Amino acid sequence: MLCGVTPTQKEESAEISAPHNMDILLTNDDGIRALGIRTLYHELVRRKHNVHVVAPMRQQSGVSQCLTIFEPLRVTDYEDGTYKGHGVYGTPADCVKVALGALLSKTPDLVVSGINLGANVGPDLFYSGTVAAAIEGSQAGIASLAVSYDDHHARDLTGQATHVADLITRIPWQKLASQRVINVNYPACPIGEVRGMRVCPQSPAVWENVYQACRDPRGMPYFWLVGDIKEENIGEHSDKALLAKDYITISPLRFDFTDSESLSLLRSQLGE
Repeated sequence: MLCGVTPTQKEESAEISAPHNMDILLTNDDGIRALGIRTLYHELVRRKHNVHVVAPMRQQSGVSQCLTIFEPLRVTDYEDGTYKGHGVYGTPADCVKVALGALLSKTPDLVVSGINLGANVGPDLFYSGTVAAAIEGSQAGIASLAVSYDDHHARDLTGQATHVADLITRIPWQKLASQRVINVNYPACPIGEVRGMRVCPQSPAVWENVYQACRDPRGMPYFWLVGDIKEENIGEHSDKALLAKDYITISPLRFDFTDSESLSLLRSQLGE
Protein backbone atom coordinates (compact mmCIF):
# COMPACT_ATOMS: atom_id res chain seq x y z
CA MET A 1 0.00 0.00 0.00
CA LEU A 2 1.24 3.47 -0.88
CA CYS A 3 3.43 5.05 1.82
CA GLY A 4 2.90 2.09 4.14
CA VAL A 5 -0.14 3.68 5.80
CA THR A 6 -3.11 1.51 6.68
CA PRO A 7 -6.66 2.89 6.54
CA THR A 8 -6.82 2.77 10.36
CA GLN A 9 -3.61 4.79 10.66
CA LYS A 10 -4.97 7.32 8.19
CA GLU A 11 -8.14 7.75 10.24
CA GLU A 12 -6.20 8.19 13.49
CA SER A 13 -3.73 10.69 11.99
CA ALA A 14 -6.61 12.66 10.45
CA GLU A 15 -8.14 13.10 13.91
CA ILE A 16 -4.83 14.30 15.37
CA SER A 17 -3.30 16.43 12.60
CA ALA A 18 -6.09 18.47 11.05
CA PRO A 19 -9.69 19.42 11.76
CA HIS A 20 -12.55 18.03 9.72
CA ASN A 21 -14.62 20.44 7.63
CA MET A 22 -11.80 22.88 7.02
CA ASP A 23 -12.26 26.23 5.31
CA ILE A 24 -9.99 25.94 2.26
CA LEU A 25 -8.99 28.60 -0.26
CA LEU A 26 -8.31 26.75 -3.53
CA THR A 27 -6.41 28.37 -6.39
CA ASN A 28 -3.95 27.56 -9.18
CA ASP A 29 -2.03 29.06 -12.10
CA ASP A 30 -3.50 26.93 -14.92
CA GLY A 31 -6.77 28.81 -14.75
CA ILE A 32 -10.15 28.24 -13.11
CA ARG A 33 -11.29 25.90 -15.92
CA ALA A 34 -8.28 23.54 -15.57
CA LEU A 35 -8.63 19.83 -14.87
CA GLY A 36 -6.48 19.81 -11.74
CA ILE A 37 -8.33 22.43 -9.72
CA ARG A 38 -11.74 21.10 -10.71
CA THR A 39 -10.84 17.53 -9.73
CA LEU A 40 -9.39 18.62 -6.40
CA TYR A 41 -12.41 20.86 -5.70
CA HIS A 42 -14.86 17.98 -6.12
CA GLU A 43 -12.78 15.67 -3.90
CA LEU A 44 -12.46 18.25 -1.11
CA VAL A 45 -16.18 19.10 -1.27
CA ARG A 46 -17.00 15.37 -1.20
CA ARG A 47 -15.16 15.24 2.12
CA LYS A 48 -17.35 18.04 3.48
CA HIS A 49 -14.69 20.76 3.45
CA ASN A 50 -15.86 24.32 2.82
CA VAL A 51 -13.97 25.18 -0.39
CA HIS A 52 -13.60 28.68 -1.85
CA VAL A 53 -12.24 28.71 -5.40
CA VAL A 54 -10.49 31.94 -6.37
CA ALA A 55 -8.40 31.31 -9.48
CA PRO A 56 -7.17 33.08 -12.63
CA MET A 57 -9.51 33.31 -15.60
CA ARG A 58 -6.54 32.81 -17.93
CA GLN A 59 -3.44 30.58 -18.01
CA GLN A 60 -0.84 32.09 -15.68
CA SER A 61 2.00 29.54 -15.59
CA GLY A 62 5.46 30.98 -15.05
CA VAL A 63 4.35 34.36 -13.72
CA SER A 64 5.90 33.74 -10.29
CA GLN A 65 4.67 36.23 -7.67
CA CYS A 66 3.66 39.04 -10.04
CA LEU A 67 0.93 41.40 -8.85
CA THR A 68 -1.53 43.59 -10.72
CA ILE A 69 -0.87 47.16 -9.52
CA PHE A 70 -1.24 49.49 -12.52
CA GLU A 71 -4.71 48.48 -13.70
CA PRO A 72 -7.99 47.40 -12.07
CA LEU A 73 -8.17 43.85 -10.75
CA ARG A 74 -11.44 42.44 -12.01
CA VAL A 75 -13.25 39.47 -10.46
CA THR A 76 -16.22 37.56 -11.87
CA ASP A 77 -18.45 34.78 -10.58
CA TYR A 78 -17.75 31.45 -12.28
CA GLU A 79 -20.05 28.44 -12.27
CA ASP A 80 -20.12 25.21 -14.25
CA GLY A 81 -22.57 22.69 -12.86
CA THR A 82 -21.62 21.94 -9.25
CA TYR A 83 -18.23 23.61 -9.66
CA LYS A 84 -18.20 27.29 -8.75
CA GLY A 85 -15.94 30.07 -7.54
CA HIS A 86 -14.47 33.45 -8.40
CA GLY A 87 -12.50 34.00 -11.60
CA VAL A 88 -9.82 36.68 -11.37
CA TYR A 89 -8.36 38.56 -14.33
CA GLY A 90 -4.94 38.54 -12.72
CA THR A 91 -2.14 36.35 -11.39
CA PRO A 92 -2.20 33.54 -8.81
CA ALA A 93 -0.71 35.91 -6.22
CA ASP A 94 -3.50 38.38 -7.05
CA CYS A 95 -6.03 35.63 -6.44
CA VAL A 96 -4.85 34.86 -2.92
CA LYS A 97 -4.43 38.50 -1.95
CA VAL A 98 -7.85 39.58 -3.19
CA ALA A 99 -9.46 36.50 -1.63
CA LEU A 100 -7.98 37.27 1.78
CA GLY A 101 -8.43 41.02 1.50
CA ALA A 102 -11.85 41.32 -0.08
CA LEU A 103 -13.72 38.16 -1.12
CA LEU A 104 -13.71 35.87 1.92
CA SER A 105 -15.65 36.67 5.08
CA LYS A 106 -13.05 35.00 7.29
CA THR A 107 -9.48 33.71 7.09
CA PRO A 108 -9.33 30.14 5.74
CA ASP A 109 -7.66 27.29 7.61
CA LEU A 110 -5.64 26.30 4.57
CA VAL A 111 -4.55 27.61 1.17
CA VAL A 112 -4.14 24.94 -1.54
CA SER A 113 -2.70 25.78 -4.96
CA GLY A 114 -3.13 23.14 -7.66
CA ILE A 115 -3.26 20.50 -8.91
CA ASN A 116 -0.88 22.04 -11.45
CA LEU A 117 -0.12 20.33 -14.76
CA GLY A 118 3.67 20.15 -14.92
CA ALA A 119 6.10 19.59 -12.06
CA ASN A 120 7.32 22.35 -9.79
CA VAL A 121 10.65 21.12 -8.46
CA GLY A 122 14.19 22.51 -8.29
CA PRO A 123 14.51 25.85 -10.10
CA ASP A 124 10.83 25.77 -11.12
CA LEU A 125 10.02 27.15 -7.67
CA PHE A 126 11.41 30.56 -8.64
CA TYR A 127 9.06 30.89 -11.61
CA SER A 128 5.97 28.93 -10.59
CA GLY A 129 2.65 30.71 -10.23
CA THR A 130 1.39 27.64 -8.37
CA VAL A 131 4.05 27.96 -5.67
CA ALA A 132 3.69 31.76 -5.63
CA ALA A 133 0.02 31.48 -4.68
CA ALA A 134 0.95 29.20 -1.78
CA ILE A 135 3.67 31.68 -0.75
CA GLU A 136 1.04 34.42 -0.50
CA GLY A 137 -0.97 32.23 1.82
CA SER A 138 2.04 31.40 3.98
CA GLN A 139 3.05 35.06 4.25
CA ALA A 140 -0.40 35.75 5.67
CA GLY A 141 0.27 33.14 8.35
CA ILE A 142 -1.98 30.48 6.80
CA ALA A 143 -1.01 26.83 6.34
CA SER A 144 -0.26 26.51 2.60
CA LEU A 145 0.14 23.65 0.16
CA ALA A 146 1.32 23.69 -3.48
CA VAL A 147 0.47 20.61 -5.56
CA SER A 148 1.73 19.63 -9.03
CA TYR A 149 1.67 16.65 -11.39
CA ASP A 150 4.63 15.86 -13.63
CA ASP A 151 2.74 15.82 -16.93
CA HIS A 152 1.22 18.62 -19.00
CA HIS A 153 -1.32 16.32 -20.68
CA ALA A 154 -3.08 14.55 -17.80
CA ARG A 155 -6.66 13.43 -18.43
CA ASP A 156 -7.58 12.01 -15.02
CA LEU A 157 -6.24 13.26 -11.68
CA THR A 158 -8.81 11.58 -9.44
CA GLY A 159 -6.21 9.39 -7.71
CA GLN A 160 -3.92 12.34 -7.07
CA ALA A 161 -6.79 14.46 -5.72
CA THR A 162 -7.78 11.67 -3.34
CA HIS A 163 -4.19 11.42 -2.11
CA VAL A 164 -3.98 15.19 -1.61
CA ALA A 165 -7.17 15.16 0.46
CA ASP A 166 -5.71 12.40 2.65
CA LEU A 167 -2.36 14.16 2.92
CA ILE A 168 -3.96 17.37 4.16
CA THR A 169 -5.16 15.50 7.26
CA ARG A 170 -1.74 13.91 7.92
CA ILE A 171 0.51 16.97 7.80
CA PRO A 172 1.12 18.33 11.34
CA TRP A 173 0.24 21.90 10.39
CA GLN A 174 0.22 23.20 13.96
CA LYS A 175 3.80 22.02 14.53
CA LEU A 176 5.29 23.64 11.42
CA ALA A 177 7.13 26.95 11.71
CA SER A 178 5.18 29.96 10.48
CA GLN A 179 5.35 31.17 6.88
CA ARG A 180 6.15 27.77 5.39
CA VAL A 181 4.89 26.12 2.19
CA ILE A 182 4.58 22.37 1.72
CA ASN A 183 5.38 21.62 -1.93
CA VAL A 184 4.03 18.31 -3.24
CA ASN A 185 4.75 16.79 -6.65
CA TYR A 186 3.20 13.65 -8.16
CA PRO A 187 5.04 11.56 -10.77
CA ALA A 188 3.66 11.09 -14.29
CA CYS A 189 2.13 7.68 -13.66
CA PRO A 190 -1.15 6.29 -12.31
CA ILE A 191 -1.38 6.68 -8.54
CA GLY A 192 -1.34 2.90 -8.14
CA GLU A 193 2.10 2.72 -9.77
CA VAL A 194 3.75 5.29 -7.47
CA ARG A 195 6.76 3.79 -5.69
CA GLY A 196 6.20 5.69 -2.45
CA MET A 197 6.45 9.10 -0.88
CA ARG A 198 9.66 10.93 0.05
CA VAL A 199 10.25 14.08 2.10
CA CYS A 200 13.22 15.70 0.37
CA PRO A 201 15.05 18.96 -0.37
CA GLN A 202 14.75 21.14 -3.46
CA SER A 203 17.17 20.30 -6.26
CA PRO A 204 20.05 22.82 -6.54
CA ALA A 205 20.05 22.58 -10.35
CA VAL A 206 19.26 25.55 -12.62
CA TRP A 207 17.90 25.79 -16.15
CA GLU A 208 20.27 26.43 -19.05
CA ASN A 209 19.56 29.65 -20.96
CA VAL A 210 19.12 28.16 -24.42
CA TYR A 211 16.76 29.73 -26.94
CA GLN A 212 15.74 28.48 -30.37
CA ALA A 213 15.58 31.23 -33.00
CA CYS A 214 12.44 30.95 -35.16
CA ARG A 215 10.31 32.96 -37.57
CA ASP A 216 6.55 33.34 -37.47
CA PRO A 217 4.32 32.89 -40.58
CA ARG A 218 4.92 36.54 -41.49
CA GLY A 219 8.67 36.12 -41.38
CA MET A 220 9.21 38.01 -38.13
CA PRO A 221 11.84 36.59 -35.75
CA TYR A 222 11.04 35.25 -32.30
CA PHE A 223 12.71 33.03 -29.69
CA TRP A 224 11.52 29.88 -27.90
CA LEU A 225 13.04 28.77 -24.59
CA VAL A 226 14.36 25.21 -24.97
CA GLY A 227 17.04 25.04 -22.26
CA ASP A 228 17.27 21.93 -20.10
CA ILE A 229 18.83 21.00 -16.76
CA LYS A 230 22.12 19.15 -16.72
CA GLU A 231 21.74 15.69 -15.19
CA GLU A 232 24.87 16.00 -13.05
CA ASN A 233 23.49 19.08 -11.28
CA ILE A 234 20.18 17.62 -10.15
CA GLY A 235 21.23 15.99 -6.86
CA GLU A 236 20.60 12.30 -6.19
CA HIS A 237 18.16 12.68 -3.30
CA SER A 238 16.48 15.91 -4.39
CA ASP A 239 12.87 16.49 -5.39
CA LYS A 240 13.60 16.43 -9.12
CA ALA A 241 15.60 13.20 -8.96
CA LEU A 242 13.06 11.32 -6.83
CA LEU A 243 10.09 12.54 -8.88
CA ALA A 244 11.74 11.10 -12.01
CA LYS A 245 11.91 7.74 -10.19
CA ASP A 246 8.13 7.77 -9.63
CA TYR A 247 8.11 8.92 -6.02
CA ILE A 248 5.73 11.53 -4.66
CA THR A 249 7.96 14.29 -3.34
CA ILE A 250 7.21 16.53 -0.37
CA SER A 251 9.46 19.53 0.28
CA PRO A 252 8.97 22.06 3.07
CA LEU A 253 9.89 25.53 1.81
CA ARG A 254 10.63 28.89 3.35
CA PHE A 255 11.23 32.19 1.61
CA ASP A 256 13.57 34.21 3.80
CA PHE A 257 16.22 35.15 1.22
CA THR A 258 18.71 36.58 3.71
CA ASP A 259 22.13 34.92 3.41
CA SER A 260 23.29 34.80 7.04
CA GLU A 261 26.85 33.78 6.16
CA SER A 262 27.33 36.68 3.75
CA LEU A 263 25.58 39.00 6.18
CA SER A 264 28.31 38.38 8.76
CA LEU A 265 31.07 38.68 6.14
CA LEU A 266 29.80 42.00 4.80
CA ARG A 267 29.35 43.41 8.28
CA SER A 268 32.96 42.62 9.11
CA GLN A 269 34.34 43.84 5.77
CA LEU A 270 32.28 47.03 5.59
CA GLY A 271 33.11 48.15 9.10
CA GLU A 272 29.77 47.69 10.80
